[in-house]
Amino acid sequence: MLPNPPAKVAIFISGTGTNMAALLYASRAEKAPFEIVLVASNNPQAEGLALAELEGVATFAHSHKGHSREDHDAAMEAAVRESSAQYIVLAGYMRILSDAFVERWAGRILNIHPSLLPRYKGLDTYARAIAAGDSHAGASVHLVTPELDAGEVLAQARVAIAPGDTPESLAQRVKLAEHQLYPRALAEYVARGSDPEYLYARVAELALALPETHAKDSHGSPGFRVGTEKSGRFFAHFSVRHHGSEHVAVLVKTSGMDELHGLTESQPEVYFRPAYYGASGWVGVILNRPDVDWSHVGEWLERSWRTAAPSRLTRQLNAAEPF
Repeated sequence: MLPNPPAKVAIFISGTGTNMAALLYASRAEKAPFEIVLVASNNPQAEGLALAELEGVATFAHSHKGHSREDHDAAMEAAVRESSAQYIVLAGYMRILSDAFVERWAGRILNIHPSLLPRYKGLDTYARAIAAGDSHAGASVHLVTPELDAGEVLAQARVAIAPGDTPESLAQRVKLAEHQLYPRALAEYVARGSDPEYLYARVAELALALPETHAKDSHGSPGFRVGTEKSGRFFAHFSVRHHGSEHVAVLVKTSGMDELHGLTESQPEVYFRPAYYGASGWVGVILNRPDVDWSHVGEWLERSWRTAAPSRLTRQLNAAEPF
């Protein structure tokens, strides 16, 4: 089985880049699941750029002064795309990204925030935690969404607040926690794309949202059927590197061998002919690859479901009736 290549990551900074440094050095550990391919900044004088250059990482700087938010984001995004980065990590980046930028990179931008979200979104988090009499402050790694500090929280680190703490003294300890937390959270997040348990959960969520479906093993592998437990028909199978394959995939029904051959020959990075099932027109949609389009997976599941579902169900689905 071939190992999955490290995920390519671009880091946005505005200042010293201490979290960037923590991520960079963590990326050089043996078997790290990510690599830093770009460090970019809105501040050409950012100290972190010099460290990145010293360590041989490509850098890009474009001052936001005199530019609209959208124009500045476009320049930063162009550098990211040129670097072939698959993820963007914000590490002390003191600019709010435009909604359109965030939406284009939905699920692929991470940020670290110095509080235990959802508490204390925005600024002055240490002072607010001390003033509230909290026993702990901390840091949260979260996905970036158009709403400030509101994306899914991926990981947190708690830091005790000492009697007599000031925002400055507390910030020093939280920063140490951030340096431990961010590399671990990023590693876990980018590795989800090769984790069979995570991939199965995503497939199951989509498959079981279709009408009258249930999960059932087939030849020792998870599958999904439509209809009753007794007489249901399979419309999808979940395959984990079966018969020597390197793929984690969902197997779905094509219209026939012509379509199967066309898909596997024109897009071998997305589709393959699975052993055993392929002879019956099933195609494998590869899941352990970068940038899986889950809406595309969902469309295949629904299409395959239609081939197995009773006509009354397909008529209801066509009419968008509630189930």
